[in-house]
Amino acid sequence: MRLLVLEDDPKLGPWVEKGLREAGHVVDLFTDGKDALFAAIDQSYDVLVLDRMVPGLDGLSVLKALRQAKVTVPAIFLTALSEVDDRVEGLRAGGEDYLAKPFAFSELLARVEGLARRPGASEETASLLAAGDITIDLHKRTCVRQGQPVDLNPKEFQLLEVFLRSKGRVQTRTMLLEKVWDMNFDPTTSVVETHISRLRGKIEKPFGDTVIRNIRGTGYVFEQV
Repeated sequence: MRLLVLEDDPKLGPWVEKGLREAGHVVDLFTDGKDALFAAIDQSYDVLVLDRMVPGLDGLSVLKALRQAKVTVPAIFLTALSEVDDRVEGLRAGGEDYLAKPFAFSELLARVEGLARRPGASEETASLLAAGDITIDLHKRTCVRQGQPVDLNPKEFQLLEVFLRSKGRVQTRTMLLEKVWDMNFDPTTSVVETHISRLRGKIEKPFGDTVIRNIRGTGYVFEQV
């Protein structure tokens, strides 16, 4: 799944992001409510994890704006505001769940994954993600192309998920390092190139075509098949 996390705590935010990534999810972490709002409107997410006490545009205001914009992706509030009135306010603003701090990460993960499986979830939270003849199941972590199963390791699967969600848009090496490996730019590592080469060997070579194109000096782009 692709998750948006709005959390400005310099320790808690990266900790939550790291845990969700280790669970196999793609995570975009924001510390600013406005940036999170624009991203949630512009991109497709499966679940939003929102802190209510963020300076500026807080998580409650972000969700209200999203609901007014007809963005229906499920949201869970993760906040120290734990009184009954606070929870009711969050749910009435359009939130599907509410988890008070401090919390156990295992519970957060279970709630996030539960939201994505809820009956009647919107298109953004569907289990299947497809482009052309390639389909991945976000819950089962499986990939199929032209009816044939494609065996991908966890990082290859995450890479493909990023490409399917951003088809037609260039993904730089730095962006891929951050989204898949939770790494800042490192000019000495070839991990991106190595994994993309292996991924292409599995989803391109057996089918005789190209779906991931290298944009020289910029990055990679997934082209509709």
